[in-house]
Amino acid sequence: MEKEEVQKQNNNACSIDESNERLETIDCNSYPLPTDRPVRVYADGIYDLFHFGHARSLEQAKKSFPNAYLLVGCCNDQTTHKFKGKTVMTESERYESLRHCKWVDEVIPDAPWVITQEFIDKHTIDYVAHDSLPYADASGAANDVYEFVKSIGKFKETKRTEGISTSDIIMRIVKDYNQYVMRNLDRGYSRKELGVSYVKEKRLRVNMRLKKLHEKVKEQQERVGVTIQTVAKTAGMHRNEWVENADRFVAGFLEMFEEGCHKMGTAIRDRIQERLMGPQTGEHTHLVENGEQHCNDEDDDEDDYEDDDEDSEEYFDEE
Repeated sequence: MEKEEVQKQNNNACSIDESNERLETIDCNSYPLPTDRPVRVYADGIYDLFHFGHARSLEQAKKSFPNAYLLVGCCNDQTTHKFKGKTVMTESERYESLRHCKWVDEVIPDAPWVITQEFIDKHTIDYVAHDSLPYADASGAANDVYEFVKSIGKFKETKRTEGISTSDIIMRIVKDYNQYVMRNLDRGYSRKELGVSYVKEKRLRVNMRLKKLHEKVKEQQERVGVTIQTVAKTAGMHRNEWVENADRFVAGFLEMFEEGCHKMGTAIRDRIQERLMGPQTGEHTHLVENGEQHCNDEDDDEDDYEDDDEDSEEYFDEE
């Protein structure tokens, strides 16, 4: 009964199930699945600078069957450097990284570059899981390393994770090489440890100082720009207030100006009149005084005339 359930589960696993990231592959009936043990799925690679793209591919391999045992083969440094190139991590570091991935049940060190029937039999491998991109084998004829596995119906395709790969990570480091050199110099690494000459170290330090200065200037410019925008916004609000109240402001100003001008004109006119009336008043007084004196003189003359008349009368009486 248990064997039949395991067989049924494994057959169902061959169908596409995107929610569990199960894999699209050939019909499982082409190769009988074990019923008395877990399905042994093998995945291999270099796994340099182990990243989440690696982890996701191993997750897919592990979930390819409900009852799967995942073996992961990793090539040693000699094989890798010969067929693919220099790695950043050593073989022991790459093995240890794989051992700490939760999807991996067993790590096989010194894995072969090309999978053979002998290797499959040795490790009792039921399926080999990998992405479908062709990888050149060791023959130099550009043959696919998984050609044999595909031919015997034991290949399960996994999907690559876009946007992440070991090559992409190395490219980022190479692109910003100078920054990473300065980063490590600041952290205490010597220029000799980093393979940097004395002149290059000094040049990098100068360039980094200039870059920091440029960043500070840019930051200040952004702050000034924000301040200017704030002032402009406030000025715009005040401008709208002036536009809305322009008539009232102008009318009030003219009213105040007119009143001030009227008061000023009245004061000037009064001062002019005071200046003009001052001499006329003195002359008028002088004329009045002279007039009274003249009248008095006339009275005296009349008295004189009267005296003359009396004298004349006396004179005539004597005759």
